[in-house]
Amino acid sequence: MNKSFCWQMKYRSSARGFTLLELMIVVAIIAILTAIAYPSYTHHIIKTRRAAATACLSEYSNYMERFYTTNLAYTAAVDPGLDCESTAQTGNNYGYTLTIPDASHDTISATPKGPQVADTECGTLTLNQTGTRTPAASVATGW
Repeated sequence: MNKSFCWQMKYRSSARGFTLLELMIVVAIIAILTAIAYPSYTHHIIKTRRAAATACLSEYSNYMERFYTTNLAYTAAVDPGLDCESTAQTGNNYGYTLTIPDASHDTISATPKGPQVADTECGTLTLNQTGTRTPAASVATGW
């Protein structure tokens, strides 16, 4: 046999692929990284949905203040026609309610629903006619 042919055969037989142990180590590393990353990902999604709900509350509040400026009273029958409750916005994650105890006060609430119920840090968001937000704006997990 030719010497170069023998060397090529020897080289080819030594490079055959990965061992089972190497593959199991890679799978274990991927599992550990997933276990670390998934909770961070879900927390980020919850915070993003909460931010969308606070934006919708602010939009609704601005509409109500414009209505109050024009009519000098808040009215429960007002339909602002906002797109916040649509499925494309926050409709799957928050339900919105408008409470008007008298003609000079209003409170808008966003209550978590569906997958957003997992938001145990913040819960229901509210905004009234004076701009008071609950949970408080100073709370890092709320507004």
